[in-house]
Amino acid sequence: MTTNTADENIIVVKGITKRFNEKVAVDHVDLEIKRGEIFGLLGPNGAGKTTTVRMISSLTTMDEGSVMIDGNDLIKQSNEAKGCLGVIQQHISLDKDLTVRENLIHHAMMHMMPRAKRTSKIQDLADYVSLGEYMDKTVDSLSGGWKKRVAIIAALIHEPKIIFLDEPTAGLDIQARRGLWDLVRKLNNDGTTIILTTHYIEEAENLCDRVGIIDHGKIKAIDTPRHLCETVGNVAVECKYHDGHTDYKYFKNRDDANAYSATLTDDVDVLIRKTNLEDCFVKLTGSSVGGV
Repeated sequence: MTTNTADENIIVVKGITKRFNEKVAVDHVDLEIKRGEIFGLLGPNGAGKTTTVRMISSLTTMDEGSVMIDGNDLIKQSNEAKGCLGVIQQHISLDKDLTVRENLIHHAMMHMMPRAKRTSKIQDLADYVSLGEYMDKTVDSLSGGWKKRVAIIAALIHEPKIIFLDEPTAGLDIQARRGLWDLVRKLNNDGTTIILTTHYIEEAENLCDRVGIIDHGKIKAIDTPRHLCETVGNVAVECKYHDGHTDYKYFKNRDDANAYSATLTDDVDVLIRKTNLEDCFVKLTGSSVGGV
């Protein structure tokens, strides 16, 4: 059966570029994001992740390039394109002095939703993420994880096909982070296309169907997490020397890794493990995901 590429790709990005004075923050980026996938942009702070997402979601203008959202040109058919999008920025844009319910009502009114529909829609969304006991609490009184959940629900009011999540779990503890992972998976299982930026290796590996590695405003590679790891090798050998530095060697299989480790002297601490996305990132860019 022949696949219709136009139907398969819900977002098509060609050559988008953003400059801030003399600095090129995003440099002629091309992307195709498939309908129904979770797509991640992985890279260190300052790599261009957030700026790329802000251009695709119309929050920042492009200096060059084009973006198609579900067949609609983001510039020429902006209302149709924007109607497909829900955006949750890293810094939560909720009124902290209003209750959760009041914030959701405000968002529904911004989308010109009739009173009867918004009442039922807000209740459905509250039930969707078990928000009931928090509905009449002020946003300021919630934990970071629940604030993020409310922000996501607010972005779902108008039933967008695509959700952008910019560093969704930054600053959250591991329990709250994994709770949000469950919500992202639930949204995706219900048909929503998810695009997220992150610098957490574990997050990208656990959530994303495909990952784009970005550095200095350029896409270095795009593939599934496992295939990206395989470009480096299936097995990594970490060699920690007593002077504090660490070397990494990569091998196709564990037998080759074991054979190499057997040649090392006793003053080297050796760890043999599966490769991960950070290995791939370091190999492609020469720096860690943390930017060091």
